[in-house]
Amino acid sequence: MSDGGDRILVWGAGAIGGTVAAYLRRAGLDITAVDASAAHVQAIRTRGLSITGPIETFTQAMPAFMPDELTGTWDTIFLCVKALHTEGAAHQLLPHLTADGVVVSLQNGFNELAIAAVVGRARTMGAFINFGADVLEPGVVHFGGRGAVVLGELDGRTTDRLARVHRALRPFEPNAIASDNIWGYLWGKMGYGALLFASALTEASIVDVLASREARPVLTELAREVMRVAAAEGVQPMGFNGYDPAAFGPAGTPEGVEASFDAMVAFNRRSAKTHSGVWRDIAVHHRKTECDAQFAPILALATQHGLAIPRVERLVSLMRDVETGRRPQALENLVLLAA
Repeated sequence: MSDGGDRILVWGAGAIGGTVAAYLRRAGLDITAVDASAAHVQAIRTRGLSITGPIETFTQAMPAFMPDELTGTWDTIFLCVKALHTEGAAHQLLPHLTADGVVVSLQNGFNELAIAAVVGRARTMGAFINFGADVLEPGVVHFGGRGAVVLGELDGRTTDRLARVHRALRPFEPNAIASDNIWGYLWGKMGYGALLFASALTEASIVDVLASREARPVLTELAREVMRVAAAEGVQPMGFNGYDPAAFGPAGTPEGVEASFDAMVAFNRRSAKTHSGVWRDIAVHHRKTECDAQFAPILALATQHGLAIPRVERLVSLMRDVETGRRPQALENLVLLAA
């Protein structure tokens, strides 16, 4: 049997999981994919998983299963489902995780908390991702742009399994890093993520919203609120791909904020992924977004620390209206967000 670093179960073979699985399988790792979509699983079985986009195009064969078809156990499981499905998926994968195995959260949000509640903190590893990908149709994933990939143990330790999983991910992202501050990256992503959720309230692209001089003041307030909660938690948020958490912190300057926005715009202009996955959930898939699942922990922590974060609260409220169709995606929603 291969070691836990190159025998990997990818649970959720959509945009994130599918891209990673195809690259690692092509590199010779022993990858098995699981997905809840019968059409997606059948397409992978019959044609392989196709990666398209500006980076490269290829089709990779791999074993694929529905959750109720799977048998066997794995030392390493990459969990790649949407945040709102984390708890359910963690319970489903639990019988397939070895006693000393690890679940790695290749997701957005603080899903490590939900995973640890099911499989145990000792069997949970954190990860931060910022590459762009979308499922175009069953068996086809568009890989639109590279971005930061970071791994870390929840307690900041440097371990053999961290080195092993880091090594396993390098065929996908050569610049992936292992960090002793994974929570700093996760909080940084939530600050940036708040901006992406705000952009999804509109029909505009990520670049158009981040570049808008009219939108930047309310976007700034959103990021500042998230960074205030991080500071109250004693976390040092980490920057990436143009997002500078210090610019949105208590010592941030207007010049620093503008520089960070300009850097984020420059980064996103290089990606063929024009709109966020949140936007696609609403405009393309017509389904509930990850908004509640991602921001619930932040809202709870803000309450514990006695912090007011009214822009984040308004963002969640507006997103519920938009994702249920009570309000259209429109730039006017940013005006309401600022009100």
